[in-house]
Amino acid sequence: MQATRSELRIKIMTILYQIDIYKQGNISFEIDDVIKENVEVENEFVKEIVYGVNTYYDELNELADKYLDNWSIKRLDKTGASILRMGLYELKYTETPPIVIINEAIELAKKYSDDAVRKMINAVLDKYVKENE
Repeated sequence: MQATRSELRIKIMTILYQIDIYKQGNISFEIDDVIKENVEVENEFVKEIVYGVNTYYDELNELADKYLDNWSIKRLDKTGASILRMGLYELKYTETPPIVIINEAIELAKKYSDDAVRKMINAVLDKYVKENE
């Protein structure tokens, strides 16, 4: 059975979280191996987002910091930061409608982060969309 994009975003969030942990611990890894550990069937959507977030990692952090008032993405929990980077990447580099991206990010944050982080993610993605329409 084909996974929905919502289900795939959970996998992507997990992969991005894992990669963040590996980077922090100076643990060597291959992105394809981390994807294979988390996704049974090869999926272009997953690859595009995971590779995209990793390619534009510093740029996405700068973007997040620009819209986080008196805060930094480094201060967010790793799950929240992964959701935020994924949302910003999708807004900037994919054709997915902004409303879909924001709703998906908020749903992930409701499940996997606390309320304060969910509100920050919502605010950042909202500000980005308004400024880049």
